[in-house]
Amino acid sequence: MNPLVDYVVGLADRSFVLSHRLIQCLTHAPEVDEEVALANIALDLLGQARLLYGRAGEIEGKSRTEDNFAHWRDADEFRNPLLVEVPNGDFAHVMVRQLLHDAFAHAQWTALRASADPTVAAVAAKSVNETAYHLRHSSSWVVRLGGGTAESHRRSGAAVDALWPYAAELFEVLPSDVAAVSAGVGVDPSSLRGQWLARMMTTLTEASIKVPEIRGMAEATGGRLGRHSAALTAMLDESQSVARAHPGASW
Repeated sequence: MNPLVDYVVGLADRSFVLSHRLIQCLTHAPEVDEEVALANIALDLLGQARLLYGRAGEIEGKSRTEDNFAHWRDADEFRNPLLVEVPNGDFAHVMVRQLLHDAFAHAQWTALRASADPTVAAVAAKSVNETAYHLRHSSSWVVRLGGGTAESHRRSGAAVDALWPYAAELFEVLPSDVAAVSAGVGVDPSSLRGQWLARMMTTLTEASIKVPEIRGMAEATGGRLGRHSAALTAMLDESQSVARAHPGASW
C-alpha cells in the first residue's frame, strides 16, 4: 500500500475500531446519561473514520470507498493500534482505555491541523474539538472512579495496569509515519509522547492512581503493522457480516 494511504487509513482505523467498541458498551453504562455520551462519542469517531477512509480512497486512486475500507478488508489489513481493539471490560476499563486514547488523539489532531493535505487538516480541525470533549469526559470519569469507593478505586487502578502496556504502540514511528511527515501530511507520533505522559500524570495523580513505570510501555505492539489479536477478527466478523452477506447491495 502507498505509505500515505497507509497513514490515513491508520488514522481512520483507530477511530473506526474504537467507535465499534463503544457501541458495544451501550445498555451496559452505569447511568442513562452515560449511554447517550458513549453513543455520541462513538458517532464522532465514526464520522472521523468515514472522512478519512474517503480521503484514503482518493489518494489511492483505485475507486475504493469508505465501505470498501470498513467492510471488505480482513484483520491483517487493518492498521489500528491494539489498544482500541481490546475487548470491553468493566466500566473502569472502558474509561481508562478511552483516557489513554483520547490524550494521544487530542495531541495528534492538534498537530494535524497544520497538515499539507487539506482534507486531513479539515478533519483534524473538526476532530480536535470533538476529542477535547472526549478527553474531558474520560478524564473526569477516571478521577471520579479513582476517588470513589474502595472498589471503584481498585478497578480503575487494575485497568491502568492492564492497559498501560498498549500505549507504547501509539508512539512508534513506522515507515508510513516517516513518509507522511516527509510529505508534510502527518506528524511524528514520538513527538507527542511527552504531552501525553504529562496528561496521564496529572489525571492519574488527581485520581489517586499510581502511574505505572515508563518501562512498562513496551509490551503490546504490532497492530499498526497488521498483527492483531483474535478479538479484532471476532469484531470484524460481526461488523462486516451484513455487507459480506449481500455483496453489491445498496442501502
